Amino acid sequence: MSVCQKQRKGLIVENKFVVSLDVGGTKKLAAVVNSTDGIISRLKKQTPEAPTHESFSGSLVELTNEVIQLSGIQPEQVASIAVGIPGSVNMETGIIGMAPNLGLKNYSVQEHLNKRLPYPVLIENDVNLAAAGELAFGAAKGKQNVLVVFVGTGIGGGLILNNKLYRGSGWVAGEIGHINVHEKGPKCGCGRIGCFEALASRTAVVRQITAEIKKGKQSVLKERTEKNKDIKSKAIARALEAGDKLTVKVINQACKTIGRTLAGINNLLNLELIILGGGLMEASESYMLPKINETFYKYSIGDAAKCVSLVGTNLRDDAAIYGGITLTEELLNIKV
Repeated sequence: MSVCQKQRKGLIVENKFVVSLDVGGTKKLAAVVNSTDGIISRLKKQTPEAPTHESFSGSLVELTNEVIQLSGIQPEQVASIAVGIPGSVNMETGIIGMAPNLGLKNYSVQEHLNKRLPYPVLIENDVNLAAAGELAFGAAKGKQNVLVVFVGTGIGGGLILNNKLYRGSGWVAGEIGHINVHEKGPKCGCGRIGCFEALASRTAVVRQITAEIKKGKQSVLKERTEKNKDIKSKAIARALEAGDKLTVKVINQACKTIGRTLAGINNLLNLELIILGGGLMEASESYMLPKINETFYKYSIGDAAKCVSLVGTNLRDDAAIYGGITLTEELLNIKV
């Protein structure tokens, strides 16, 4: 064992770093991180719309190389590349089964990245990665049974049972965004009707606000829709702060849908903590979290409600970044 390595609790400890990539429907985050120094460099870029397999993997390779260069570390100090994908991911094969908000399906992303990067590449669902980060470094630390829910472009979940990340029999546990909550609801990106994320994600909120403006309803967001500008989470938060009646109405309905759906999940699993994050939640947490709580406890079974708390994420955008450390330790047996 070299002088820069030592043994700790069965893990090989090395002076290395993880490059974590958190790929969202609208943005990609990259950071170089370890448990000693924290995040030493980070980059944020837009996720390309309707990427091809080649352009998607190419953008991740480019982002990886850029953030490593920015950090100033040497290539031999990179322990792994941990990639969080917003969709179902088979960790044995490295195949993205379905990622509706990226427009990708049945794609061997790990194989493509391994061919272009000289580092071990690890693939995980993005909210699973965030849940792993919260468990080791954030609000879920020391907890046994936790659900992490991110509300952004879509809605995803990461489930911790008995202090361990639960991935399910086919690697798709936590895909709560595709629970059917309205049999006559809008069409989801997955192709089905009435999915949770089709009614309560930022995409759903923007679609509803835009539709109402086209019908003649007034809103401070009207100018953005007329100029075909994207309505981001921060714009929605500003509209809420301004008391925009249309935005308040749509967000209130989304909060009811979120609260009711999470109550059903908690009635099944009897959790002790539900952590809420993601772009929309983080931008409007002070408004949305109390509204979600109100509906959640209304629909929760009494004894189940007594055990659980709903809180915002401690790590925010960095949850999945820190999750890359946990994933590396789990799969490569390296303490970073």
